[in-house]
Amino acid sequence: MGGNFSMVILLVLMGGMFFMMNRSQKKQQQERQNLLSSMKTGDGVVTIGGLHGIISEINEADKTVTLDCEGIFLIFDRASIRTVKPAAPIGPATVEPAADEAAPVEPEVEPEPTDKEE
Repeated sequence: MGGNFSMVILLVLMGGMFFMMNRSQKKQQQERQNLLSSMKTGDGVVTIGGLHGIISEINEADKTVTLDCEGIFLIFDRASIRTVKPAAPIGPATVEPAADEAAPVEPEVEPEPTDKEE
């Protein structure tokens, strides 16, 4: 009786582990699919081989992406994209004041002790 009960507990635990691992894997696949479907022209990408480039064209029919790598155009499968960096928004740049225009900083002066022990 005790051996059957421990076997059932072991099977339930193994089934629970399998369920949790499978759920985690499906979640990662869904996140990757969302990443690949959110790509658009102008986004920066890194391929699985470590090549950095900017998307210049997306072909949905062939499931390929054309990357501009400093003037060289290369065609990759969409599945070969590892990370996507969204394009930086174009807008007015913030200008920081130059170092000489900053407010002057006065050095702190420590007062000399007046009580001297002799």
